[in-house]
Amino acid sequence: MSAAPGPWTRARRTVRSLPARSRFRRSRAPDAPGLPLAAELLAACLAAGATPGAAAEAVGASLGGQVGEHLCRAATELRPGGEPAVVWERFGGLAGAATLARRLELAGTSGAPVVVAVAAEAAECRARRRRAAQARGRRASVLVTAPLGLCFLPAFLLIGVAPVVIGLASELL
Repeated sequence: MSAAPGPWTRARRTVRSLPARSRFRRSRAPDAPGLPLAAELLAACLAAGATPGAAAEAVGASLGGQVGEHLCRAATELRPGGEPAVVWERFGGLAGAATLARRLELAGTSGAPVVVAVAAEAAECRARRRRAAQARGRRASVLVTAPLGLCFLPAFLLIGVAPVVIGLASELL
């Protein structure tokens, strides 16, 4: 008995035919310092009408640091006619820059306006940094309880429990 092709069969075929996003992988490492600022500056340059390569050159030259070096390298490779997919994939290897690189690649290859997408990625970068800082703060508050317990437990025993035990022992003896 064979089943007629239904919506499930079509859905399975559609899922299989989708391209895999293996080139840009999100890392679990914290974002590179300066990445949120770089994304916001890139969004501002793109909103002013600059191409992704020109925006990367301007932001990279003004920022410096690891993110600035990667942006300057990307702009240098794009200037003589480098393939945007390859250039932005290399930039996406920077910690936390995979999504930003994907959006800049789409702008470079298709010419699609990505100002809103890059601005949204800047906001997401800032949110990731804020969440990571909050997680570090919560972890620190948990880790500080052990030393405090080691300090207060002996004091509690000497001041609170020892007098009661000595008082009971003196009455019994």
